[in-house]
Amino acid sequence: EKDLHNRENEWPTPSVRHHTIIICLGPPRPTYRVKTYARTSSTMSLSLVLRQRSAAVSSRGLHLFRPGSVNHLRPAAVASAAQQPHGNQHPAAAATAAVHQRTFLTMACVREQQRCVSIDNINPAIKTMEYAVRGPLVIRAGVIEKELEQGVNKPFKEVIRANIGDCHAMGQPPITFIRQVLGLVSYPPLFNDPTIPADAKQRARDILDGCKGGSVGSYSDSAGIEVIRRHAAEYIQRRDGGIPADWQNIILSAGASGGIKVLMSLLRCPIDGKKPGVMIPIPQYPLYSATIAEFDMEQIGYYLDEANKWGLDIAELERSLAEARKVSAPRILVVINPGNPTGQVLSRPNIEDIIKFAHRERLVLFADEVYQDNVYEAGSKFHSFKKVMMEMGEPYSKMELCSFMSCSKGYMGECGIRGGYSEIVNLCPDVRTMLLKCISAQLCPTTAGQAVLDCVVHPPQKGEPSYEKFEQEKMAVLESLRERAELVARTFNSIEGFSCNPVQGAMYAFPQIRLPPKALEAAKKDGKPADTFYAFQLLEETGICIVPGSGFGQRPGTYHFRTTILPQPEKLKEMLGLFKSFHEKFLQKYK
Repeated sequence: EKDLHNRENEWPTPSVRHHTIIICLGPPRPTYRVKTYARTSSTMSLSLVLRQRSAAVSSRGLHLFRPGSVNHLRPAAVASAAQQPHGNQHPAAAATAAVHQRTFLTMACVREQQRCVSIDNINPAIKTMEYAVRGPLVIRAGVIEKELEQGVNKPFKEVIRANIGDCHAMGQPPITFIRQVLGLVSYPPLFNDPTIPADAKQRARDILDGCKGGSVGSYSDSAGIEVIRRHAAEYIQRRDGGIPADWQNIILSAGASGGIKVLMSLLRCPIDGKKPGVMIPIPQYPLYSATIAEFDMEQIGYYLDEANKWGLDIAELERSLAEARKVSAPRILVVINPGNPTGQVLSRPNIEDIIKFAHRERLVLFADEVYQDNVYEAGSKFHSFKKVMMEMGEPYSKMELCSFMSCSKGYMGECGIRGGYSEIVNLCPDVRTMLLKCISAQLCPTTAGQAVLDCVVHPPQKGEPSYEKFEQEKMAVLESLRERAELVARTFNSIEGFSCNPVQGAMYAFPQIRLPPKALEAAKKDGKPADTFYAFQLLEETGICIVPGSGFGQRPGTYHFRTTILPQPEKLKEMLGLFKSFHEKFLQKYK
């Protein structure tokens, strides 16, 4: 409105007497203010433009959306907004709005109207994809952190980011051996440092010998540095009790995510006119739903069994697949083990049943095994899908399998350095050639990430100088995580209205929360899912940032949230105490 007042004479337009300006004010709750300008010789601001569908229009409507957006308003919507009780409204405005549909542009878009790209002509799949782990709650948490830095008074002194599995951000110390090797390959003069053990120096030399020019600043092969791929194959063979692994089937990537995305894109092909479908667990890690949306594939959710420690029920897989085949061509079965966000560890008999199902239904198995070092519950054990598949013999040992590992989780927690691998098993040689061609367009994964991954798959061996310290640091991290896993589940189960399965593995708890009817009504009135409503109040009152279960998927009518177990022990106890206190107040408020 101020802009109209200040600049209304800068841009003469044809004689139009009345301009109705409908301004959307938000977020979080859009409200509307209507102002009608009447002029004998009407003008329009340079920064506000209206496209007309009819030249014979005596009133114009302008709706301001987010910067850069282009929107078509329904006539009824324009008329409704024009009838809001704010400001002075010319009688012709609503009548004209009810008859004419127009296209409206924002000021930001008008100033940039020479651009070739707008919100309306980008990939529509990008607009539909979401990634809950870094969604609105996390954005708000960042704003709150800035406010605290500026001295804004809050009922807490810090934001506790329990929303994401970022180990080092939550205080986990790095493993000395890993950082020594990373330092050596990044800055070779450190080879002269007598305090760095000889085995760390030898690992670094092996890596640099595999780099062109002896520098990690050079490109590697698209699939990664050969010596590291060989070490990864040896690691898998040791892990699986001697079952052979071919280094040429190892593809290094920027974290496991890079490998998952490139292999999923390989299967992005319609079958009999239907979209390719990807079966994912519900709850699921949002990388999968986001990538499926980005690739315009069909998401096929199968529910994990919460009553059975988030187990995977074959009957549920069959139900989900039968429904999906009506509208899509299912091609991939994703299994996350240990589970994210649910923390379960699959038993061997369960894995055998899953393999039989995938073989029967001709599905490619994607085994997300990035938490294979994170197993805590007594009696639980990690079994790789490859090992089980091979030990089952033919025909299962001939199945196509893609498995994934990362240096971001486990005891390492090197999330930001982005190292990971995929092992592709029984892939057609021609398809493998196409995969290598596909990754060649990405040049290569980060060499720093490859170096860290090498430390994971080729750690210090017994008798080497770094072995004892490495093992001590590794076991200290895993033992502390085990204690925190027990503490989190025990505490949540002690809170009224909560139920939490044991955190058997991974780094998260996914408790169910029963919310009172008044809270559900308040959430509906606020326009949010009930678990999101709860999570926002938790953040504003305690500074604890979690992810609502609706961001991962959950059975209708149930409400959950994911929290990491990563805060260091004292901080975790503080967080759980704040959580319990908040929840008691929440129940009192909405009982």
